[in-house]
Amino acid sequence: MYEKLLKDEAEVRSMIEKDSSLKEMGEHDLVSILEQQKSLLTQMDEILEGDKQEEEKPNEVVLEVRAGAGGDEAALFAAELLNMYKRYAETKGWSAKITEESKNDLGGYKEASMEIKGKGVYDDFRWETGVHRVQRVPETEKMGRIHTSTASVAIMPIRKKSKFVINPADLDMEFSRAGGKGGQNVNKVESAVRLIHRPTGLDVRSTVERSQNANRERALILLTSKLEALKEAEEARKFSADRKGQIGTGDRSEKIRTYNYPQDRITDHRIKQSWYNLPIILSGKITPIIEALHEFEKTGKTGESDEE
Repeated sequence: MYEKLLKDEAEVRSMIEKDSSLKEMGEHDLVSILEQQKSLLTQMDEILEGDKQEEEKPNEVVLEVRAGAGGDEAALFAAELLNMYKRYAETKGWSAKITEESKNDLGGYKEASMEIKGKGVYDDFRWETGVHRVQRVPETEKMGRIHTSTASVAIMPIRKKSKFVINPADLDMEFSRAGGKGGQNVNKVESAVRLIHRPTGLDVRSTVERSQNANRERALILLTSKLEALKEAEEARKFSADRKGQIGTGDRSEKIRTYNYPQDRITDHRIKQSWYNLPIILSGKITPIIEALHEFEKTGKTGESDEE
């Protein structure tokens, strides 16, 4: 549109030069053309600024949960965490779709992935990466003893324009039939795609798209996101001593939060702050925690320590 206006401007100016009797009409047209150009330039600046903000704080993430120490109890806790994030996303009006899941016999998650899309999603979820610890008496515990189990969470932003380039020679690709519900062709065609990045051992699987090509493209996006997150976590650890008011290193192995059922309390160990009423928080009401993390990032101030 802008290029067309430049061409129109050049034609009008040429017309005025060739025929002075058309000068008044031409100048009137020029005013309109120049105003349109100015309006388009403003729009382009807004788009560029939006892209810049989107690169810094993407509006799409992959959230992964994985059961850690604790067997079935850890898998159940992983499922509760995923459900907590899903419900929070729904209250924000974001779309949340589980794309991969591996369940145990009790309905817990050995591991699962969820794609979440919406304005501000990465900004809210970026501090959730790490080990989440739960302390409670499992339903199967006959002696009433408190067990400690863990689940890890990883948040991987999906950016519109990735700077990370994957060498195709580093990839292994596998195809399989997509399982579960999905229409008549889902189990007849090998549409599911698994990509393995040999240098790091990272792998991703995409089954949600209907065609093999679409799943391959989706898997490549997810793998790029994982590799970017890995690189960013390594850089964060390297420079962590220089980062004032940092909230963790972004490492999946870092213990960040404890969910203590006997005391009905959640404690974030990074900012040394606690909240009560676990059932409410696990139902998706995690806004106070997220707001506290935002505030800590801005001010570097922690809440009152209530850890044991």
